[in-house]
Amino acid sequence: MNQASVMYKETMGNLSIEDIIKATGGEVLYRNSDSFRRVSIDSRTLKEGQLFIALKGSRFDGHDFLDDALNKGSGAIVSIHLEKHLKEKTIIHVPDTLKALQNIAHFIRLKRDIPVVGVTGSNGKTTTKELIASILGTKYRVLKNRGNLNNHIGLPLSLIELSDEDEVVVLEMGASGPGEIKELCEIAVPGYGVLTNISQTHLEGFKDIETIRKTKLELLEFAGVAVVNADDSFMMEGIRMSGFKGRQFRYGIKNDAEICAKNIELLEKGSIFTLHIENKAIEINSKISGIFNIYNILAAVSVGHLFSIDLLSMKNAVDSFKGVPMRLEVKEIKGIKFISDVYNANPASMEGAIRELVRTGRGRKIVALGDMLELGLYAEDAHRRLGRLLSELTVDILIAVGPFMAFAASEFKGSTYKLGKADEAGKILKEICKKGDTVLIKGSRGMNMERVLEEYAI
Repeated sequence: MNQASVMYKETMGNLSIEDIIKATGGEVLYRNSDSFRRVSIDSRTLKEGQLFIALKGSRFDGHDFLDDALNKGSGAIVSIHLEKHLKEKTIIHVPDTLKALQNIAHFIRLKRDIPVVGVTGSNGKTTTKELIASILGTKYRVLKNRGNLNNHIGLPLSLIELSDEDEVVVLEMGASGPGEIKELCEIAVPGYGVLTNISQTHLEGFKDIETIRKTKLELLEFAGVAVVNADDSFMMEGIRMSGFKGRQFRYGIKNDAEICAKNIELLEKGSIFTLHIENKAIEINSKISGIFNIYNILAAVSVGHLFSIDLLSMKNAVDSFKGVPMRLEVKEIKGIKFISDVYNANPASMEGAIRELVRTGRGRKIVALGDMLELGLYAEDAHRRLGRLLSELTVDILIAVGPFMAFAASEFKGSTYKLGKADEAGKILKEICKKGDTVLIKGSRGMNMERVLEEYAI
């Protein structure tokens, strides 16, 4: 165990069985341990002293792993009545184990009078969350989501880790359907809300972009202070229509805002710009590329300013930030430049990444693109538009992975390869790439586009 793990284990508070009962209204079927070192939903990573919550999903049932979990941990929360006392460990019965997890997280959050920052939007949530945590971390002890655990399971799991030493909570909030941001806010009760942008994503669950906007703006029902993108006119219109009465703090590049970026110079890797905060200014030398990441930086700096972080500390935090794995990572392999942006994709993020390829690329511009998923009825049209955009931006070669990306290929005027799997794209790249080429790899998470480079490297 490394030092960080030791510190984490020592500072994390325990959950008493009384608190669990208060939070969940559960029934104690068998009592042994009276306190637990927080909870886990994964029997494989369960640690001694932890309480296992047996979640049930469409493809799994945590109750199937009770024996293994109780061998490692100190007890379990279940939604089935057991005929015997398994391992003589504490067993608590609840009607719904997922609701129990969420209720425990909410209970822990309400025990602390602590500022909570909720971050949502269509793109840039994880990077913005990480930037906010880096900036606030210069002055405060910050709890944040692990990775992008930002949904109805991941957010409460992150919030449950709140300790007495934490001073600020920063939580990314994702949604794939209406009402889901409100559900997360009811658990976390954020006082501050950050809205990055609104664009077409998860349309399969939302049906249209107006519903996406309405869902993202559910954050404003809870937050008294909203950090908003002044350049996103569609979002700003929604805020005006919502009747939000709290304080707005705007950031942007084009429109009037309290925090803005000027004198922008986009580099091959990163950017330089002047950060203006009301009547103060400082030069930022960012290591993360793209105009969209400047917006993410401005959102994070806005939160830092609201929390009284001094300008130089914010600059140092931003300048040293190296980005988030699997997002616009630049790699050089045998004279070929690869831009790997494989975590996820929607029309707006895809366009942003392609424009970065064209702006920073050398030699031939090659794209290996996987389907943009969860677009519902908009899927075919979105992919056809993408194909036309690739032609307009003079991309040389399209490697289209998946049935939807085949629509993009049919609109593209350059050379195309239509494939079914990501690893096949890696094999094609090995055949066609030449020294001096630049390759963008991107697609939705379900397309596993990280396998392209894995296959290429074999």
